[in-house]
Amino acid sequence: MSKTAPRRGKRPPAVGFVSLGCPKALVDSEQILTRLRAEGYDIQGSYQGADLVVVNTCGFIDSAVRESLDAIGEALEENGRVIVTGCLGVRSDAEGANLVQSVHPKVLAVTGPHATDEVLQAVHEHLPRPHDAFADLVPPAGLKLTPRHYAYLKISEGCNHRCTFCIIPSMRGDLVSRPIGQVMREAEALVRQGVRELLVISQDTSAYGVDVRYKMDFVGGRPVRTRMTELVRELGSLGVWVRLHYVYPYPHVDEVLPLMAQGKVVPYLDVPFQHADPRVLKSMKRPAAGQANLERIRAWRAICPELSIRSTFIAGFPGETEEEFETLLEFLRQAQLDRVGCFAYSPVAGAAANDLPGALPEEVREERRGRLMQLQETISRTRLARKLGSVQRVLIDECAAQGAIGRSSADAPEIDGVVHVAPDPRLEVGEFIDVRVERTDVHDLHARVVP
Repeated sequence: MSKTAPRRGKRPPAVGFVSLGCPKALVDSEQILTRLRAEGYDIQGSYQGADLVVVNTCGFIDSAVRESLDAIGEALEENGRVIVTGCLGVRSDAEGANLVQSVHPKVLAVTGPHATDEVLQAVHEHLPRPHDAFADLVPPAGLKLTPRHYAYLKISEGCNHRCTFCIIPSMRGDLVSRPIGQVMREAEALVRQGVRELLVISQDTSAYGVDVRYKMDFVGGRPVRTRMTELVRELGSLGVWVRLHYVYPYPHVDEVLPLMAQGKVVPYLDVPFQHADPRVLKSMKRPAAGQANLERIRAWRAICPELSIRSTFIAGFPGETEEEFETLLEFLRQAQLDRVGCFAYSPVAGAAANDLPGALPEEVREERRGRLMQLQETISRTRLARKLGSVQRVLIDECAAQGAIGRSSADAPEIDGVVHVAPDPRLEVGEFIDVRVERTDVHDLHARVVP
């Protein structure tokens, strides 16, 4: 959010917004903004142009907590009237008091995550809603913070897992799946608004519908079960890219691979493996084990050879031995994942892993993270080199005189690589185009539009 902007004379009450954290938090922000706009509030992009500021926070790891607290402090300094929401809102300090209010006692109100109604109530209390509810029109799918051509589609809240390193269930609760009819109506509205790529997100996409026992709902008048496979099949009929995130490697995930092989869904899976050693995974309370996951990866690629797999891992988990870390590295050598992120283990207040024996020094955790990413760079470079000379379908995100930046089916926005495309008059933001790969590096492709 910018710090300066001219104040207008007579105008609707204005709300500024700062959105931090993961795509799930971004969707929460979009829902709040949509409600505010529908009620006639003006949405401002500067502190000085706003009558109050809402800060949607992240509270998952220590660095995110610091970033969120800094953002709240900046908003208070620049504007003075701040409402806080999001995951940090439910965190406590060492004395058990609300962390946000302890650090920043001048905030107007604090709520937890996915608390749209509570945020609206706080805004109404401190900035009365405009009298004219028909002042502005709101798109059917709501306001979005992403570019016009892609959007995140959140299919559920919460999580039934109790991973020892994670406190998300304590902040967001158990799994609550949205009815498939509701999800599809939102998806269809987004496509009508010009969205070309839907990024499916949740805490556990594979578990979609488990909590409601795959209850039947209606999509276009047809009965359809609230279940991952059925949802992916329905989304695949919309004629846009559909990208799946946070997919746990359960057996029924195999059912969506034929849809990818048929071109109905982007051949991409974001699978949070976290580790590969059986003892470490058990200590993390994670499902499956390294060997089982390797077998599943091989089976997936047999069905869909073009599949790109991204994952995240934790290095230096409490009690992790050098031998167990080597098991993880060997898993990567065999799995040949396309995209990988790695975190050095960081204690999170309230996480069960804090009480596990064998905490490792920070330098050991960081050294292991560095070794893992060095190995992955070699793997990534090799896998990308296989695409040299190939034709790739690319969705263009940015255009400039020196060329464009796009993404192939292997690239999710902001977390994966990109495709650098040489200048061409046919390039247009938000449109698909075929390019031929002329050069590759560690993370990105360099290409030219196919004549």
